[in-house]
Amino acid sequence: MASEYMPPKVWIWNKASGGRFANINRPIAGPTHERELPVGRHPLQLYSLGTPNGVKVTIMLEELLAIGRNGAEYDAWLIKIGDGEQFGSGFVAVNPNSKIPALLDRSGPTPIRVFESGAILLYLAEKFQAFLPTAAAPRAECLSWLFWQIGSAPYLGGGFGHFYAYAPEKIEYPIDRFAMEVKRQLDVLDRRLAESEYVAGDEYTIADMAIFPWYGWLAKGWLYGAGEFLSAQDYRNVQRWADALLERSAVKRGSMVNRTYGNPARQLHERHDAGDFETKTQDKAPAKS
Repeated sequence: MASEYMPPKVWIWNKASGGRFANINRPIAGPTHERELPVGRHPLQLYSLGTPNGVKVTIMLEELLAIGRNGAEYDAWLIKIGDGEQFGSGFVAVNPNSKIPALLDRSGPTPIRVFESGAILLYLAEKFQAFLPTAAAPRAECLSWLFWQIGSAPYLGGGFGHFYAYAPEKIEYPIDRFAMEVKRQLDVLDRRLAESEYVAGDEYTIADMAIFPWYGWLAKGWLYGAGEFLSAQDYRNVQRWADALLERSAVKRGSMVNRTYGNPARQLHERHDAGDFETKTQDKAPAKS
């Protein structure tokens, strides 16, 4: 049996943390190198990667274009987080937290930066007046579920996902602890979706776009390969909702953008024009993560 770890009185960063992302983890912020960001021809410049947080935003942009909001045309530039590109000076200027996604709105006289995926969804919904109810009660419901996702997903990603899939060794306690919490979250969502067609009610909103790439993918077995481990198939209402969203053309397209893994036919590393999808297979669900 391994000896019990005793935390020191003062923690000092004196060794690599281990695990898949050890080479980019550090306890300080700021840029590590000079690198300007590219700028395309569209009003919105997105710097991202096809992770669940990145896909939230590309789904939203594709949904806006699908309903005729032409001002939502965008360039999606690939940020390779495994190579530390999020620590370049240009990216840090748009997002001082060095996390994808980051958005630069260049449609006005002065560019506006927006970072954190939930903030980007809310910004776009308000800018284009779409996918966010205007009446007080449904708006409050939508925002409550949006922020539920923002508060819950770190337990799924940085908690369960890290210890189940990325940590240098499997440790029973954190895997059990976070598996329990993720199953509780799935139950919360499943009970809600037993009451309504979409997460916030009868309308499809940014709450669905935020939650789907995390919990929808998890339900379909595409996140961490943990669907069977968590008995995700048992959450019938989540499954019904995920299947419905997977039928949406904008969800199919948005799930391809900045994707660098899985079936190559379902990857679109960068998106600069709607025609970029024409050489890809759009009408299929994302491959397993």
